[in-house]
Amino acid sequence: MPSEAAWADLVVGEEVAYRGTEPSRPGRSTPLPAEIHPAVAAALARRGIENVYTHQADAWEAAARGRHVIVTTGTASGKSLAFTLPVLDAVARDRHARTLFLYPTKALAQDQARSLASFGLGGLRPAIYDGDTPTEQRRGIRASANAILTNPDMLHVGVLPNHDRWGDVLHNLRYVIVDEAHVYRGVFGSHVANVLRRLRRLAHAYEAEPQFLLASATIANPAELARRLTGLEATVVDGDSSPRAERELVLWNPPLLDPELGTRASALGEASRLMATLVSHGLRTICFAKSRRAAELVHRFTADRVDVATARRLAPYRAGYTPAQRRELEQRLVDGDLLGVSATDALELGIDIGTLDCAISVGFPGTVASLRQQWGRAGRRDRGLAVLVASEDALDQFFMREPEALLGRRVEGAILDHANRRILDPHVLAAAYEGPITEADAEILGQEALARAAALDELAATPAGYVWKGRDAPAARLSLRSGDREAIVVVEEDTGALLGLVERERAYGTVHEGAIYLHLGEQYLVHALDLDARTAVVAPVRADWYTQVKKVTETAIEDALRTRCAGGVELAFGQITVTEQVVAFQRKAIADGSTIETVPLELPEVRFDTEAAWFSPGAALLDGLEEMPRLLGALHAAEHTLIALLPLRAMCDRWDIGGLSTNVHFQTGEPTIFVYDGHAGGVGIAERGFDGFEGWIADAADLLGGCPCKQGCPSCVQSPKCGNLNEFLDKRAARTLLERMAAAA
Repeated sequence: MPSEAAWADLVVGEEVAYRGTEPSRPGRSTPLPAEIHPAVAAALARRGIENVYTHQADAWEAAARGRHVIVTTGTASGKSLAFTLPVLDAVARDRHARTLFLYPTKALAQDQARSLASFGLGGLRPAIYDGDTPTEQRRGIRASANAILTNPDMLHVGVLPNHDRWGDVLHNLRYVIVDEAHVYRGVFGSHVANVLRRLRRLAHAYEAEPQFLLASATIANPAELARRLTGLEATVVDGDSSPRAERELVLWNPPLLDPELGTRASALGEASRLMATLVSHGLRTICFAKSRRAAELVHRFTADRVDVATARRLAPYRAGYTPAQRRELEQRLVDGDLLGVSATDALELGIDIGTLDCAISVGFPGTVASLRQQWGRAGRRDRGLAVLVASEDALDQFFMREPEALLGRRVEGAILDHANRRILDPHVLAAAYEGPITEADAEILGQEALARAAALDELAATPAGYVWKGRDAPAARLSLRSGDREAIVVVEEDTGALLGLVERERAYGTVHEGAIYLHLGEQYLVHALDLDARTAVVAPVRADWYTQVKKVTETAIEDALRTRCAGGVELAFGQITVTEQVVAFQRKAIADGSTIETVPLELPEVRFDTEAAWFSPGAALLDGLEEMPRLLGALHAAEHTLIALLPLRAMCDRWDIGGLSTNVHFQTGEPTIFVYDGHAGGVGIAERGFDGFEGWIADAADLLGGCPCKQGCPSCVQSPKCGNLNEFLDKRAARTLLERMAAAA
């Protein structure tokens, strides 16, 4: 393991914006609770476990008293054992007791299944039940497994609508384990909260009242999260008593290539350069990227920088691979065969991937909680290195200039809203299919669900309660993670091999005809996208360019729920409809991002309802800015800046936010800026901006004033996700507008 001097020798240069050390910490342990069943104590002893951390003992005590529990401690603090101990004890005492383990990813379920089996406890029968489980095995799992590992998606569409087949499991359901609970925020978390209420309702119908044991990364609001997810009050266990190895922290800012334009070297290129250096010195390294494409590119760039033998020990890991591909990569990680892996957040969570020395995050992942999770993958047992490689994003550059704004920032709270009508309604339909909804269900499903049951046309009022009118299961129509459950299959043209899956709503931007699709580090050119057959046909290609789409966006105000005067404008918050259409794509050079050509496209519109904050600057604020194209440039640049800084006020990422600016909106009749939740239904992101508008616009004005470029750059007004490809941006005019608004506030 490198000494401190060796770390400095490997990660050194003018790019280092900050270097610091997170000190080590001794652990605090206590003997196994005396009440644990002797068979469980013996199984633990075989694994060398004779003591537990004090927070694990606290979780055991709360669970033993029949309380619901949420354990929120750091990475590698033993949260899994904290919730596993009560489960093992229940199995040892009652052969009929059943437990459902819920994981947000299949990789985590696979990892926990291996861990449970390793205890060798007599009577413990763990089994994975998810979309990859062969059909012929499913009946046996329902009949005999007493530790069933699944995910919320399978619970939603495979278990609850077929609860008659799961009657024995539900009747004997003792525990429900919700691991990585902090992942269940936003739209996904709001859906999962409804799924868990449906589970509680059915368990109650089968005469069971299971205890909920949740585990989460450190977050600001664990008690609130547990209550919002489950509808139950939970005991919080948050005193982390696990030991922690010393970790070096480095903030790495890619070199400035053009001070005037504010352009910097590629963050992906810098990350691959660092990763190549580290793996070439035998250091096991994981690199987290924000997208599947970015993870593939980091792998490709890194492999090109190292020798052939080292390159064979590198691999990318992301969603979209086949089950067999994922299992192979996970096993190579556990076995230590892989020296370096570039991954999306699919490996951010608590899967045991062996001892890693270094963790690299490419771009701020959106929350401090997520960054800490990623960094926590390194140095779990010995001294480690954690690096944040900044992108050109305005928030990333803000952190490079003000490291303490990041490192001294407390972790965020998780936001979710299970009662949001657009999220709640399909779950009310699903619940009615699973059993008639009556007044008694309000206690678990909520009074809002009962009110919606009375209002929904798809339900019929009967003496037994509100029932589903149709024949099919409505749960099958709803994806918890996406607005469209119809995935596009990516097929290799010559061999017919299945390369991966892409959600339909993502397909227009990623596998349109002419797009470069990356898979396992290899480039493929999309020859055809057949929307009817839900198939994208691709062929291998070697290209020195990538593709980026151009979109046309429109907004329509549906309902202004709140208004107030702020910053010299009448600020509104409410419901809008967003319509997007991909109209072209650009081929861009990998080397410098320059545009090679623009190609028009004809693809269907995508429409969704969401929440937004919007305002129309008046004549006084726009004095001297009202002429075109300066007006459009001012509004567009101000919109981008506001979007860049909204994550400081809401637990979200820039990619969760959308925006539109127009010189004349068809409803307001005036120049208008919209900032909206980028997911259907909305989960409170834009509302956070509405509530803190005065500080939001002041921060935006300060950002533009502090950026050294003259014309606008990626560190201030240019956006990596702009549907207009960053055309018509006027930094000076936007700064003038925002400073006037801040002064008016």
